[in-house]
Amino acid sequence: MIEKVLEYLNTGHGEEMTEELSRCSLEQSQLAIKQTMDLNNQYHTPEEIIRIMSELTGGELDESFRMFPPFYTDFGRNIHIGRNVFINSGCHFQDQGGIYIGDDVLIGHNVILATIDHDLDPFDRHNHYAPIRIGNRVWIGSGAIITKGVCIGDGAVVAAGAVVTKDVEKNIIVGGVPAKFIKKIEIKDKEMV
Repeated sequence: MIEKVLEYLNTGHGEEMTEELSRCSLEQSQLAIKQTMDLNNQYHTPEEIIRIMSELTGGELDESFRMFPPFYTDFGRNIHIGRNVFINSGCHFQDQGGIYIGDDVLIGHNVILATIDHDLDPFDRHNHYAPIRIGNRVWIGSGAIITKGVCIGDGAVVAAGAVVTKDVEKNIIVGGVPAKFIKKIEIKDKEMV
């Protein structure tokens, strides 16, 4: 049934789930709370963290994955993590809409990735979902917020405290609220382009 919930979430629907899908989604959220409480409330070796995060996401994480807890998510099963990813402490991933993290990514303290928002009409506040896609070799600074539907290009840097509401091109630095272009990154190793 979780596959049907993920299929629904990944279409970005703006209407309410069926009762059956809603119940399964709630069960998954409760499981994510249990798993993150286990992760956050006692010491775990790096290998144990990989195991717990693999269980939480439902996918086998690469042995190069590193995280400093605490870590928070309200669903877990729609997080997809590449190789050589580091997630620093205090991050919040609201992942129902899907979070896709490429290889060689650095995510700073207290970063929020939010894949859900709601209609402005107060009588129609259903959830709207859209994935966040983070390319390879991206660095997201501490306290940054990335909103639903944003794609961050390969090699980009999101400055600390930035609020990213629009796509970020590859190999540039963005910062501010809302995030804006700061400068292009000069690449010394042309194979990275």
